[in-house]
Amino acid sequence: MAVTSRRPIAYLFVWALLSVPALAWCVSLARHGAIMAADALHPTGAYAAILFILALLATPLRRIWPRGPIPLWLLRNRRYLGVASFGYALLHTLFYLIDTGSITVVIAEFTRLDIWTGWISLLIMFPVALTSSDRWVRRLGPRWKSLQRWAYASALLGFLHAVSLKDWYNPWEPIIVATPLIALQVWRMGRYVVLRSKKT
Repeated sequence: MAVTSRRPIAYLFVWALLSVPALAWCVSLARHGAIMAADALHPTGAYAAILFILALLATPLRRIWPRGPIPLWLLRNRRYLGVASFGYALLHTLFYLIDTGSITVVIAEFTRLDIWTGWISLLIMFPVALTSSDRWVRRLGPRWKSLQRWAYASALLGFLHAVSLKDWYNPWEPIIVATPLIALQVWRMGRYVVLRSKKT
């Protein structure tokens, strides 16, 4: 999720914009306590998913619309979108733990598909987000791209987490949200197969 460097003012503006919902939820938690955790659980998860999808859309969308302003903006900001997505996923997890209120219940629920997929998706996101900086790009060299590709595994597990919640009750919202990314990835794979067939 690396991008080229940018001016400090633009950098701060993007982070301020991405931080507004998190600040609102944290203020609400401070004011109302654990009672608001259940209400914030779904929105924080949805926001994390949307930001992650936007970060992953940058490259395939750029191939379809090379000079479009939207792909260019996503490419410039995908590092921030990806890291912010991880931050909201952590906030989502915090609200889940507060809402559950018991480590025994958390452990008991871990075997459920809609729970363990979320935990593993979060664990995969951790090194991907941690290494989303120019310093890590230089330090890891060619290995950096291989590590960043694990974002797709995290996205897939996150998608399974979302659609299987509450015994697959109303999975259409995450399916609709993920449709642009799924469509572009299918197109990307189809294009790759066609190009490969022309070379043989």
